[in-house]
Amino acid sequence: MLRYVRTDDFDSLDPGNTYYGYSWNFLRLLGRTMTTFAGAPGPAGRRVVPDLAEALGSTDDGGRTWTYRLREGLRFEDGSGVTAHDVRYAIERSNYGTDVLGAGPMYLRHLLVGEWQGPYTDPTGHAPGIEVPDDRTIVFTLRKPFAAFDKVMTLPSCTPVPRGLDSGGDYGLHPVATGPYRVESYDPGERLVLVPNPSWESRTDSVRRRAASRIEVLLGRDPLDVDELLIRGEAEIDLAGFGLQPESLPRVLDDPRHRDRLDNPLQGFTWIYCLASSVPPMGNVHARRAVHFATDKSAMQQAYGGPLCGDIATTILPPTIEGYIDTDRYPVGEDSTGDLEAARHELALAGMPDGFRTAIAARTDRRKEYLAAQALSRGLARVGIEAPVRGFGSGGYFEHQAGSPAFLRENGIGIVMFGWGADFPDGYGFFQQIVDGRAIKPKGNQNMGELDDPVVNELLEAGAASLDPRERERIWRDVDRLVMDHAVIVPYLYPRSLLYRGPRATNVYVAGSFGMYDYMSCGAAD
Repeated sequence: MLRYVRTDDFDSLDPGNTYYGYSWNFLRLLGRTMTTFAGAPGPAGRRVVPDLAEALGSTDDGGRTWTYRLREGLRFEDGSGVTAHDVRYAIERSNYGTDVLGAGPMYLRHLLVGEWQGPYTDPTGHAPGIEVPDDRTIVFTLRKPFAAFDKVMTLPSCTPVPRGLDSGGDYGLHPVATGPYRVESYDPGERLVLVPNPSWESRTDSVRRRAASRIEVLLGRDPLDVDELLIRGEAEIDLAGFGLQPESLPRVLDDPRHRDRLDNPLQGFTWIYCLASSVPPMGNVHARRAVHFATDKSAMQQAYGGPLCGDIATTILPPTIEGYIDTDRYPVGEDSTGDLEAARHELALAGMPDGFRTAIAARTDRRKEYLAAQALSRGLARVGIEAPVRGFGSGGYFEHQAGSPAFLRENGIGIVMFGWGADFPDGYGFFQQIVDGRAIKPKGNQNMGELDDPVVNELLEAGAASLDPRERERIWRDVDRLVMDHAVIVPYLYPRSLLYRGPRATNVYVAGSFGMYDYMSCGAAD
């Protein structure tokens, strides 16, 4: 049996209603998508390969129309066949069913031609940009060419859902499996148990392996208890993939037995916080720039465990994404503790020379994030910016609090802590949901700065359509520069989580696709 442990619950097991990277990683055990990432360590794990589809998508018009053909012999856990109609319905409910779902990204709604109310409002209709000529063929027609469409097909929202078994908002309690495991039991906030899916066949799946006889996930544990369970060998893997707590580091680093079970990858994320421009006084760009300059990034780095656990970030785009360039729009001193003189100058330009009051949202079960938020609060106080930290659980953080613009406004929360990694390994997959004005939504919102700059939006479209890798890299650099100039996002760390492998864990490696262990391949010794 393979045992995972987590401080909180999944945001959702519904593949069309989730937006945590660890959830996406884990859901590959339950569901299959049109394409997926290769099961390989390091950068090789970012390579997109066919999954449900026989081959990568084909296009004969420069990327505006994409066609996929499903493999033969695909089945749901109850033995019924998987068809292209099930894939279409999955995409429709997750991208157009915002009256019921809405926590996940909606790339396809923005990319596909036409408008539609969604399957819950119009149960007899279909998205105009998706055609199903036969049970094994699905065709997507886009508004504009999109070069990286195969990468979009890796998203969990492309996991087939049988329409007759869709229970709407409750579907996440028992999603219907197409992968090597199925849900045996799920007690939200307590425990999830997966057992082998009898309808999955390895002959139809060249990517996954069933490396454990049973998988158990312990949920809702204290962060330090998570570390203790791992170190004592009572669990194999921390599901969140963010590494040991600072207090646990001396214990494992000083003991060769534990040190040999550590991995310290650059994860491909950027730890950031957003400045909500619709929450006064964050609508003032000089107020936002004052926050940038007053940030004590060194103290925030220490909250994560020091340099071993991450490099000081100065750009939104991380070093692992093509287009990254080392630059610094808001230098905070050689010691990274802040430029208080520059911060006070910006406050004067904002008409608030004595500072202002706001609040910081952070997740209490993400203990390092919460400690970093407290360090941020102390740093801002040096220039008169009062920003007490308000704690929330991570389970509903994006759907109900941080990802709800109305909640932020009603509660005067102008600063939102979170981390970001690419939805797929590409500048568009990194930027679109957090800086495109068209991605702003009432819940599950990731564009928390509520930036809606037509120039940025147009650059994103140009980068998406370009078939020239060098041009795409230049565009992603321009997007980073423009967004930093707007000052709605403050990057502070490129994380290097210190991951611990329990002694029974087998076939464990860090995948370049998710920046954590590849849960699709992990097993445990009996």
